[in-house]
Amino acid sequence: MLNHSLVTSLYQIGAIQFGHFTLKSGQTSSIYINLRKIVSYPNLLRSIAIAMWDKVKHYQFDLICGVPYTALPIATCISLEHHIPMIMRRKEKKDYGTKQLIEGEFKPGQNCLIIEDVVTTGGSILETFADIEQSQLTVTHLVALIDREQGGKEKLEENGQFKLHTVFTLTDLLQILLKIAAINSEERCMVEQLILERSL
Repeated sequence: MLNHSLVTSLYQIGAIQFGHFTLKSGQTSSIYINLRKIVSYPNLLRSIAIAMWDKVKHYQFDLICGVPYTALPIATCISLEHHIPMIMRRKEKKDYGTKQLIEGEFKPGQNCLIIEDVVTTGGSILETFADIEQSQLTVTHLVALIDREQGGKEKLEENGQFKLHTVFTLTDLLQILLKIAAINSEERCMVEQLILERSL
């Protein structure tokens, strides 16, 4: 029921939108998931962090790193709740000071959990992984809230060094949305069409 509640809350705050959207990857979609909104809803942010941590809590990590920028507040929640140190990856390398790509305290060989909000192609995670690896840290597990099932999981696991864990696939999310009374008839038609397309 927790997952149903999460999807309902995401829909209610407008983090799940229907229409015609171009994704960062260049692909088009009739559903857009904008998790930047969750920073304004502390209880929802905490619930998301709990759901994601439940997917990886049986593994051991020395560090946590959120993929910039939407996953940073989720990573912070998990770090605070479970007392695991956090590091931060800069998207742009500084040309002054230490010029570090990875900020925070860490030692070579430590294991880092990468946290992402939505996986589409996996490109942002791979960029983050490359910088973490360059800093002589290891990554064996990744966790994301949603896998859009657009090739990202397969691309990530081709790497062979880490495993991706997700709370929802897009199919899961769509099935839950059909049970939410608040969605209107037009949105319901879009959801049904998306489910049909995924089953072909």
